[in-house]
Amino acid sequence: MTSIAAHPISGPKPQLLTSQTLQQLGLRFGIDYRIDGISAGLAPVAQGSVHDVSLPDSLHLTLSDLQVERTYWSASRQSVPWFISVVLEGHITASLDSQCFALTAGDGLCAHFNYQHSLTVCQPAQSRLRTVNLAVLATQPHGLPLPPAKPLLHHWRLPESLINALRATIDHPASACRQPLVWQGLALQLLGHGLPLGPQPTLAAYSASQRPKTRLTPRDRQCLEQLHQRIADQPTLTYCLNDLAHDAAMSPSSLRQKFRACYGYSVFDHLRQCRLVLAYRDLQRGYSVQQTAHACGYRHATNFATAFKRAFGIAPHEVLNRH
Repeated sequence: MTSIAAHPISGPKPQLLTSQTLQQLGLRFGIDYRIDGISAGLAPVAQGSVHDVSLPDSLHLTLSDLQVERTYWSASRQSVPWFISVVLEGHITASLDSQCFALTAGDGLCAHFNYQHSLTVCQPAQSRLRTVNLAVLATQPHGLPLPPAKPLLHHWRLPESLINALRATIDHPASACRQPLVWQGLALQLLGHGLPLGPQPTLAAYSASQRPKTRLTPRDRQCLEQLHQRIADQPTLTYCLNDLAHDAAMSPSSLRQKFRACYGYSVFDHLRQCRLVLAYRDLQRGYSVQQTAHACGYRHATNFATAFKRAFGIAPHEVLNRH
């Protein structure tokens, strides 16, 4: 488990979340934060704990237990097949395009969103807000329905037994060796209850309509995960599809199709987003827009600014002005 907060909210030293902390989280998870009012970078927005639970097979689970001192909004700018958020205590408001839901304890949402249609969540100031967030990075390993072609926001109510199981697991964690297994089971239950019941195409139906080369074997998934992480770790390198395909022992067309089938976006969409995340950090360090654009591989700063604003919702010079 990788944790940014070592203590629960009831502990003696809860972690302070400031606007700078939220910016760091935003870069890590692809989220743009907006805070109510004007506050200094080190002024507290919330205090408590936010930490990840490591799960296998493309599931990302985040637990949050906060005292929210200043209302803030989060806008997810990445594209994931499915995202589930449940409220164990407190209240939030979630919106996606024209849909909007107010969630209280025991409510959950399931969403599919992308770069152009982001999920926005308002966390009002309150004494305690406990949430569980689950991001599905790939549907293939779990035999899950494919996401719809358009963005979706689905509201649902958790069974009382699942609410109790989530609270018990958080309040009384299992041993280190058992905890990932317990959380993986709970994550699958969240998906089982939270996915919409509409006519989403199943993975089996999708696979049957495709040629065999689009099916992912365990080896394919391992190679794709290694490639995905390699690009994330070294986004400034120059990549060629033929070379990447050779390293993965695939043809270029096979790599294109399998990467998109696994992650929902192309190899070079992933490279572009990783470079933009790096650009965000360079701007925070004081690099000019022109310098940052060239470092990202853009010949013209105007093209870079357009891509940057599409990814983060703000212009590059706005990041510079904040620091």
